[in-house]
Amino acid sequence: MTRMWRRFAFGVSLAVLIPSAVLLRSQAPAQPDWAKVDEELMRHFQALLRIDTSDPPGKERPAAEYLKQVLDKEGIPALLYALEPDRPNVVARLKGNGRKRPLLIIGHTDVVNVDPAKWKFPPFSATRDGGYVYSRGTVDDKDNLATTLMVMLQLKRLNVPLDRDVIFLSEAGEEGSTRIGIQYMVDQHYPEIDAEYCFAEGGGVTRVGGRVKYAGIATLEKIPYAIELTAKGVAGHGSVPLRTNAVVHLSTAIGKIGAWKPDIRLNETTGTYFRRLATISSPADAERYRNVLVPNSKAQADADEYFLDNEPAHASMLRTSVSPNILGGGYRVNVIPSEAKATLDVRMLPDEDPSKFLEMVKTVINDPTIDVRFGARDTRPKQPEARLDSEAFKTVETNVTTTPIPALAHSCNYTDANNQLVVADPAVRIDELANSFERHVTGSACQSDLSPPMVAIARQIQSMTGSTCLVRDIAMPADCVVTDDAGPVADYTLATDPTMCPDGQHLRFVRAGTATGKTVVSCTAPQ
Repeated sequence: MTRMWRRFAFGVSLAVLIPSAVLLRSQAPAQPDWAKVDEELMRHFQALLRIDTSDPPGKERPAAEYLKQVLDKEGIPALLYALEPDRPNVVARLKGNGRKRPLLIIGHTDVVNVDPAKWKFPPFSATRDGGYVYSRGTVDDKDNLATTLMVMLQLKRLNVPLDRDVIFLSEAGEEGSTRIGIQYMVDQHYPEIDAEYCFAEGGGVTRVGGRVKYAGIATLEKIPYAIELTAKGVAGHGSVPLRTNAVVHLSTAIGKIGAWKPDIRLNETTGTYFRRLATISSPADAERYRNVLVPNSKAQADADEYFLDNEPAHASMLRTSVSPNILGGGYRVNVIPSEAKATLDVRMLPDEDPSKFLEMVKTVINDPTIDVRFGARDTRPKQPEARLDSEAFKTVETNVTTTPIPALAHSCNYTDANNQLVVADPAVRIDELANSFERHVTGSACQSDLSPPMVAIARQIQSMTGSTCLVRDIAMPADCVVTDDAGPVADYTLATDPTMCPDGQHLRFVRAGTATGKTVVSCTAPQ
């Protein structure tokens, strides 16, 4: 177990396959029919969503067998590995030429439990309505699972020359039962998944007003812990209130924890994140993002307070987070219970000392009647320091065509993301890249309104195979020539809503600096 965690220390995403990590030769294979591929992806996506893999109990076998059937049919041998018969993991491999160590791409088949009464549509119906798919697992994690499956199919069908093996892992038990999933694979079948990099769920793309603002790359994860609080008092009749009431003591302790703000601690990733975010934000927001970087200042404290009220994800990113999520105590309305319990969801910064943090919690509560200790939870050893100059980060940064911003992974964005086994050093995480690509031009063909995550696959396959992909809201590739009637144009901006020219070969752009915004130039992808 230790060996795997040491090697797979950081996360990246499987929503898109990074080109230089796979790699790639200069020749470009024939392009698929993207409309058919998009349709096929939706078919696999909905099929997986309709399989109830709620964890507990999990029972991922039907989903695993579906994946195996699809992969085997395409000539990609898939194997099932199971610690428990009903909960197998799926592994498949595409062979490369061995010049580089393998790439591992992961999705997980299990989903968290659901209360059907609170759903507009049955939670395992995969109902399409109003441009959305309604089902448990649509964003955690069967979207990534279906995308990863399609990446394997497209690499095989296109016969893409690979400099490394690409390993597919469909993981069971990610939602809290990792002993039958990634821990089992590490302990019993490590050679089958040994890789240099791993792309998994995480990261994200932010839209403002329906338009992509930036893509976030998470380079490091917090480490999950559970802390249990047990208050003990004297049992009695409810008609005689007692100051020793365990419920009262526990409630007071929870209030103290809720008001507590652990110290802000920044690292290279979070510092870079807020500095870059300031460059693309409004003046007021930019000031706060810069102020939070000023240690031990009133400006930092004010920015933190704003985040806590308005941008809680950013507040969590700054520190080890604590959230009281489970409460229990009492069994009759007229009986004072002798015991009450609470469980805190703690997401520690990677360099946090667990034992020292536990002592801080005890100090904050400051109540000898309350026992404070770690509870049972899947966790992992500390990770090495993340680097932003790694090959993996730079590759993602280059291929994310919106503004790339590194972000420290934190669980307030992704349910149980911290339980995902993630990447070898060096590596990164990024998820939902499909959301940042709204229109593609590949050669002379325009593919618009591709559904996520199919657009990410389209973008990636084009990048891997050497063709040029032009996307709305981005700077043009270096090998793209922009011209108007006077000749090449070096200084230009995108139109508010770039559209295809009538000839089907060009996108319309507006030249920078024009007062009317009517000067139209065009960009032709090299053939």
